[in-house]
Amino acid sequence: MNDRELLELAAKAAGIDYGWQHIFDDYEGCTADTWDWNPITNDGDALRLAVKLHLTVYQWNHEVCVCNKSGTVNESETDITDFYTATRKAIVKAAAQIGKEMR
Repeated sequence: MNDRELLELAAKAAGIDYGWQHIFDDYEGCTADTWDWNPITNDGDALRLAVKLHLTVYQWNHEVCVCNKSGTVNESETDITDFYTATRKAIVKAAAQIGKEMR
C-alpha cells in the first residue's frame, strides 16, 4: 500500500474529511478543513491520530509496535534508521488497518 492509500484510510478511521491537492510542484498533500494533514511526516498529526484512535506505541531495541487496546490492530516497523519516522509510519499503518476494516 502506498503512502496516499495509507493516508486516505487513516483519515477515514479518524473521521477526517480529506482531499488531495498539489501544494508544491513536488509535494502532494492531504488537506482537511483547509489545513495540511500528513501524519507520515508530521509528529503532531501522528500523535493526534494515535490519541484519537486510542493506539498504544511500544518501542524496544530496533522495533516500533502500535496496537489498539483490544489487540485486534497490531502494526510494527522493524527496519529502523530513524525512530521518529518509524513511529509515525507504524501509527499510520495501524490507523489505515482500522480504516480498511470500516469499508
